[in-house]
Amino acid sequence: MPERVLTNADLERMVETSDEWIVTRSGIRERRIAAEGQTTTDLALPAAVQAMERAGVTAQDLDLIVFCTNNPDTFIPAGACHLQGKLGAARAGTFDLIAGCSGFIYGLAVAAQFAASRTYLTILVVGADILSRLVDWTDRGTCVLFGDAAGAAVVRPAPDGRGIISFRLGCEGSKRGEIVVPAGGASLPASHETVDRRLHYIKMNGRETFRFAVTAIDQVAREVLDAAGYSPEDVTLMVPHQANLRIIEAAAKRLSIPMERVMVNIDRYGNTSAATVPVALYEAEEAGRLKRDDLVLLVGFGAGLTYAGMLIRW
Repeated sequence: MPERVLTNADLERMVETSDEWIVTRSGIRERRIAAEGQTTTDLALPAAVQAMERAGVTAQDLDLIVFCTNNPDTFIPAGACHLQGKLGAARAGTFDLIAGCSGFIYGLAVAAQFAASRTYLTILVVGADILSRLVDWTDRGTCVLFGDAAGAAVVRPAPDGRGIISFRLGCEGSKRGEIVVPAGGASLPASHETVDRRLHYIKMNGRETFRFAVTAIDQVAREVLDAAGYSPEDVTLMVPHQANLRIIEAAAKRLSIPMERVMVNIDRYGNTSAATVPVALYEAEEAGRLKRDDLVLLVGFGAGLTYAGMLIRW
């Protein structure tokens, strides 16, 4: 986590908003903001190192690095190349994976295929974003939502029935315009005009995203549970993408999963995109909310509009 904390009170001095307005609509009270000059892989590095230490592996053991991000240090080369260099993981293959806020679950699913096939045995999956650099701080509808963070996990082969036991990845590309940074890619290359029109910032249709998210979480959760022969009542802990407290509560209600079995930390960090799920999973373990054999349900959604679900036997 970056050190700087940006509270709702701070935002009241920056844009026309209030603590009550933000909390009522999102559940967010504060978020972390990267320091000037701090890059996405600067955040990712300590998370990666800690994950590797806990897994008992070194940088030389890594076969592959899957870097899940929407705002890498540079687009060429990929952010994963920067991270590999900082780690000194010279023998690891690398690539970036962009799937919006669903990115970390997508990354785990990709890593699981390499591990299951024994193609690669030790894979580092990182979810990290510095969305504060893509936020229009004059737009009160979006600037209050996002924060910066990184989380990481080491994926290795596991015995049958343990670890990742089912997953589902999806996307409704017809809704790709609901969350978008319009400029900077091949369709609208950077120019004075795109900068002047503030097209390099996140634009979001909040109402449509809310509707999509609640339905998508319910659908994908049921699909991964059905695939593994379980029901929502079997879930020990649901760890959802932390985008909006009202979305989390609505989805949990649809699934009949009580909120005491849902991990929530959006109040302290806001929406950190690809980092929300690994950070929430980490904090759940640190708080003693997970024990061996628990069924953990990961669910997410994001720009694309993508969605993803995964069931893990802890």
